[in-house]
Formats: sequence, structure tokens, C-alpha cells
Amino acid sequence: MIDPRRLRILRAVADHRTVTAAAAALYLTPSAVSQQLAALEQESGHTLLIRSGRGVRLTAAGEILLAHAHAVLSQLERAEAELAAYAGGAAGEVTVAAFATGIAEVLAPAIGRLAGEHPGIRVRVRDAEGDESLPMVLDGEADLALAVEYRGAPRENDRRLARVPLYAEPFDAVLHRGHPLAGGSRVELADLADSDWIGQYPGNPCHDVMLLACELAGFQPRLTHTSDDFRAVVALAGAGAGVALVPRSALRGMELKDTVVLPVAGPAATRRVFAAVRRGAEAHPLLSPVLDALAGAAAGLSTD
Repeated sequence: MIDPRRLRILRAVADHRTVTAAAAALYLTPSAVSQQLAALEQESGHTLLIRSGRGVRLTAAGEILLAHAHAVLSQLERAEAELAAYAGGAAGEVTVAAFATGIAEVLAPAIGRLAGEHPGIRVRVRDAEGDESLPMVLDGEADLALAVEYRGAPRENDRRLARVPLYAEPFDAVLHRGHPLAGGSRVELADLADSDWIGQYPGNPCHDVMLLACELAGFQPRLTHTSDDFRAVVALAGAGAGVALVPRSALRGMELKDTVVLPVAGPAATRRVFAAVRRGAEAHPLLSPVLDALAGAAAGLSTD
């Protein structure tokens, strides 16, 4: 009989590609993870992992078992949700990992709604960049993620996650007020090809959006300044240090000193925001109201 607890370890190793990283995500020691994997191989009667460079990868047998692991673990999430519903009364704590703008625009208003409609639900917020929150949910560090689409993100049909689309918003161009193109009603990205650029660090989903938008416009941006803080990005643009693309919601309420904000002509770079939980947990009596509150708070935010 295969122990489902060991299936969680197999999935973590498949996600993180090393025993050490999987152990850190699961708050176990590498030796404990290795022991559990050895026991799982004995239970299944197959070699499940082989070394690949500095990491590991699944064998064909490991891939087969991983597909079943997704189904088994999702069904266990559903069982926990039904048992919690049977017990009655939505009361408890939900940990939500979310990026800063999402916290301000969606999560904080949703918490306000929950306080009135579901006072027994307590939300604990973890600030996490858009590409960090999904691994936190998969590793059990968070119950729910408020995330954005990014290159390499799990797809909508990923068997590990259930997703709820929330809103989409364009990125606007931020220029110094003295920039030659600052007087227009909109700007072509190709006209900014010779400018210095201000953007986020590689790995940040907004960095990927900027690169893709510029590539589609026919150039590689000369990224001169980097910051993951949008206020810092706008301040640098206002100082004439370069131009930037910033999500529209991040500009709300921000002091735009010495800057001009222009929509981008043609197909605009877009940030798509969604909520995600482990597949099977979407009907949990603690998580379902939070998902509903997030959807309600996000209604009307889409400007795509």
C-alpha cells in the first residue's frame, strides 16, 4: 500500500527538482526526504528518481506515479473540504500569499467584506511576489495565492491547482514630463527603443511582461535601473533616469511628480491576476468564502 504522505514528498521533489529544495519547502531534513522516497520506491516496486546534473528528475515510473499523486492529493483535499462542511460553521484561519498591489487593490477590500459576512474567518496575509505565491500554496505554506500570469507559471489546466480569474489590467508607459513623447495622448513602444529603461529584476513577472512587450515591438530594452518597488520605478522616471511600464492599478494614489503616464498604442502589455488553491480545496468552507470575497472585490477592476 502506497502512503499518500510520501506522494506529497514526491510531488515536492518533482516541483523543486532537488531533494534539498523539496526538504526546505516541506520543513523536513534532506535525509528524511531521501528516506521517505526510498520507502516509496520500495512500496511501488520501481525506481522513481534519477540524478540529473545537480538535481534529480523523475523516471517514467515516477511520472506515472506523479500523475496519480495529483489525483489522490486532490481527492484528499475534497475529502477534507466535505468533512469541514459536515462539521458546520466556517471558522478558522486562512493564509493568503499575495503581491503588494494585489493586497491593496483586492485582498484588503476582501478582508473587509469577510469581516461583515463571515466573522469567523481570519485571514493571515503573506506578502509574496507574483511568482512566489503559487509554490507557497503547493508546498502547504499558504492556503490561497493571489498571483499573476508569468512565463513558466502553472497553466490553467494544471492538475495541482484550481484557479479563479479575478481581473486584467494594462501596463501604462511612465515618462519624464520633459521626454519628447510626453505630450502625446498615447505612445508607441517602438518609439522608446532608444531610451534607458527602468524595470523589475529578472524573475519578477512584471519583468517578463516588459521584455515580451518590447520584443513584440521589435526591440530589446536597455534595462539600466532595476527595482521591484513601483514607487521607486516611478520616482526614477520622474528624475529623468529612464522610461518604464507600470501596471495601471499600481499607479493609483501614487505621487506622479514630474512624470507623464500614457497608455500604450496597439496591443498593450497586460497583467492577468487570479486566485489559486490546491485542487480539491476550492469547496472548503473556509476557502470558498474567501474566493467569493476576492472575486467581489475584483469586480470592475478589469481594464483590459
